[in-house]
Amino acid sequence: MKHNYKILIIDDNIIDQIVTKKLLKKNLNMTESYAVSSGKDGITWLENFKMDLEDKLIILLDIKMPEMDGFAFLEEFEKLDKKNSSQIMIFMLSSTLDPNDKTRAKNNVYVKTLLCKPLPTEELYLLLTEQPKIDN
Repeated sequence: MKHNYKILIIDDNIIDQIVTKKLLKKNLNMTESYAVSSGKDGITWLENFKMDLEDKLIILLDIKMPEMDGFAFLEEFEKLDKKNSSQIMIFMLSSTLDPNDKTRAKNNVYVKTLLCKPLPTEELYLLLTEQPKIDN
């Protein structure tokens, strides 16, 4: 991939974190990944992370987590300084079957899409490399 992607995995399940990291490395050659176990830790991580101008940050956000779920994370994310927001893409990554969760993810302005666990790396690759459509 042409961008210098960094990955933040926000998921309370350690096994899912490990599987996602391995899939990113093996299938997409993305090696710079970080993982935290709650939405609250994700907000703290973002507050302390310094992005370079050429960096792109991908957040893979679980929905169902104790303390602060994915949607509560998005509410807190909205309050953060937005100077780097154009460099951040959020993908919800969940095994949810709840149609309300799917609708909320689809309707959230910060969420690019909802992906189903385990991480579908081919789908993520296509989403990251899609070209903007030109209207005629």
